[in-house]
Amino acid sequence: MGETEAHVRTGGRRRPARQRLLEAAARRFYADGVAATGIDTITAEAGVAKMSLYNNFASKADLVRAYLDARHEEWLGLYRARLEHADGPREGVLAVFDAYADHAAFTYERGFRGCGLLNAAAELPAGDEGRAVVRAHKEEVERLIAGHLAELLPGRADEARETAEHLAFLLEGAMARAGLEGDDERLRRARSLAVALLNRL
Repeated sequence: MGETEAHVRTGGRRRPARQRLLEAAARRFYADGVAATGIDTITAEAGVAKMSLYNNFASKADLVRAYLDARHEEWLGLYRARLEHADGPREGVLAVFDAYADHAAFTYERGFRGCGLLNAAAELPAGDEGRAVVRAHKEEVERLIAGHLAELLPGRADEARETAEHLAFLLEGAMARAGLEGDDERLRRARSLAVALLNRL
C-alpha cells in the first residue's frame, strides 16, 4: 500500500497520512506562520516521510491552500452548529458572530492569534492563489450575513446589502483586534454592537 493510502494508528484510530499532514500544517501555520514553517517541520510533526507529503500535495503552496480550505470548513461547521439553534434570521446573523467567537475559543498552542486565514494571507504575495482563496471565504461569510438580512428585511434589498457589509466590516475588524489582544473580548463587543444595530432595523 502506498503512502497516499497508508494509515497510521494513533489512539486506536486509523487516520490517513493526508489528514495527519493537514493537522500538523494547521498547528504549525497558525502557531508559527506559513513562511516560517518548512516541509521538514510538518512531516516530522505528522510522523510521515517527506515523500508522503508530495504524494498528497503537489507543493507547499498546495498544502497551504488545503489548510485555508480546511480552516474555513472548520468555521462553517461551527456556524452550522450555531444556526441549528437560531430562531429566525436575526439570530442567524448573530450565529455568524458566535461562530467567530467559538473559533477564537479553541485551544491554540501559542494562544489565539486572530483569523488564521487573514494571518496566512498577510504572508502571501499579491496575486498568490491563496489570497484569492481567503478572499472567497470572507466573501462567503458576508453572503451568509446578507442572506439572513434579506430574510429579515423583505423588500429592502439595498438596506440588507449595506447592513451586511457594515456587519462584515465590524466582524473582521473585531477579529483583527482580538488577535492582537489575544482574547475574544473584541468579538463579544462586536456581537453587542451587532445586536444594537439589528434592534434599530
